[in-house]
Amino acid sequence: MAALRIVLDTNVLLSGIAYPSSMPGRILAAWSRGEIEVVLSEALLEELRRVLPRLVHRHGLKDSEIDELVDILAFKSEIVQPAEGNDPELRDNLDQPVPGTLIEAAGTAGAHYLVTREKDLLALSDRYPIVSPAAFWERHGGFPD
Repeated sequence: MAALRIVLDTNVLLSGIAYPSSMPGRILAAWSRGEIEVVLSEALLEELRRVLPRLVHRHGLKDSEIDELVDILAFKSEIVQPAEGNDPELRDNLDQPVPGTLIEAAGTAGAHYLVTREKDLLALSDRYPIVSPAAFWERHGGFPD
């Protein structure tokens, strides 16, 4: 059976890194163990690279370690170029690449979901397979801890 493939939004990556025992942390652990596959885009990775320094008090990583971590995540994931699009329901234009990543990942990489904590993105779940970390884990979290 093919592995479940998901797109992880930057906020899930951040939460999982900063809080390993959280639901996003459990999802990252399942990815690390090879139980799920993750599809990302350069836009998501660059946002992660920009925001991780703000959480240095949680993870304690130096700038060089942040760069290395982002590079490792890029290596472990499949990278797609977000589909072009401008969803008028998104209030924050910086979020536009996220559903674009899902659309491209679903079409070319067989991604099943976008996992996010962003309310504006979750509001699009009537049109796209977008779920919260808790909803994802409830549906698919039979992974050993």
